[in-house]
Amino acid sequence: MNATHTTLQRQRYLYGILMAALGSILFSGKAIIVKLAFTYGANAETLLALRMLIALPMFWSLYWWRSRKQKMTPMTLTDLTKVLSLGFLGYFLSSYLDFLGLQYISVGLERIVLYLTPTIVLLISYFVLHKAISRLQWAALIVGYLGVMTVFIQDADSSRSAAWLGMLLVFASACTYALYMIGSGEMVRRVGSIRLVVYASSSSAFFSAAQALVHNPQDILQQTSQIYWLSLVNASLCTVIPMLLIMVAINRIGSPLVAQAGILGPISTIFMGWAVLSEPITWLQIGGMTLVMGAMWLLVRNDSNKQKPMESVDPNGFDGKDLLGS
Repeated sequence: MNATHTTLQRQRYLYGILMAALGSILFSGKAIIVKLAFTYGANAETLLALRMLIALPMFWSLYWWRSRKQKMTPMTLTDLTKVLSLGFLGYFLSSYLDFLGLQYISVGLERIVLYLTPTIVLLISYFVLHKAISRLQWAALIVGYLGVMTVFIQDADSSRSAAWLGMLLVFASACTYALYMIGSGEMVRRVGSIRLVVYASSSSAFFSAAQALVHNPQDILQQTSQIYWLSLVNASLCTVIPMLLIMVAINRIGSPLVAQAGILGPISTIFMGWAVLSEPITWLQIGGMTLVMGAMWLLVRNDSNKQKPMESVDPNGFDGKDLLGS
């Protein structure tokens, strides 16, 4: 009996790691899809609207499936307002800034900058919430930002001022998502991760569609077939499916291990950028990426030592915070 239980535990752990790794890689593919769509003449406003509008029925299907299995507790008007506001901040604004930034920098630099989000959460917690930062965390922060600047040098050599604009836009995207993560910590305990994802994505879909209509009412309906296919891939393979994989992985192995598996994101993005977009891979880029990933690994290890690996925080079915990302 014990041997069988141990085998099942190992399988659960292995499948959890594989799901987390695959989810991280698929999430990272978003930047590749957006870059490809830009080559067909699409703009950031249209691409974001198509991504969220196509993903929306998938999210609501997930909500319907989950609500059949487990009854959802009622949401108050205050909770609903907070969730919709978080959707605007973390799903709409953060994603829009990221899409804008991708017009000016490589996908490798974009993913590495976004990978700094935990450090931004740490800094906000320190300066705004007055939470202490250990020496190890300060060291990780310094190493992480040195790594980003190292990778940035490569982009700046080719595009100069445009690289600065792109990096600032993506960094602003990471900052807004960091604010979302801080705000979502409480809400995921109150309403559950599934409902948070669905309502926040609905908020994002509304704002992104409204923005696209204001920008150019005809754009959404006048794209080439390639744009619609790429948007379908972006919404499904790079948004909804990896979100599910990450959530299930958190339920199986805990958020610290899932965060460690997320280290595959920047690596896979750089190699996909080389294979699909012909973006160069240099030793400078690899060195900077190594610094950033090492810094994030230190932060994750430090955080995992303070947490229970299988701590449950979701009252409505899934464990862990929403990791849809921008």
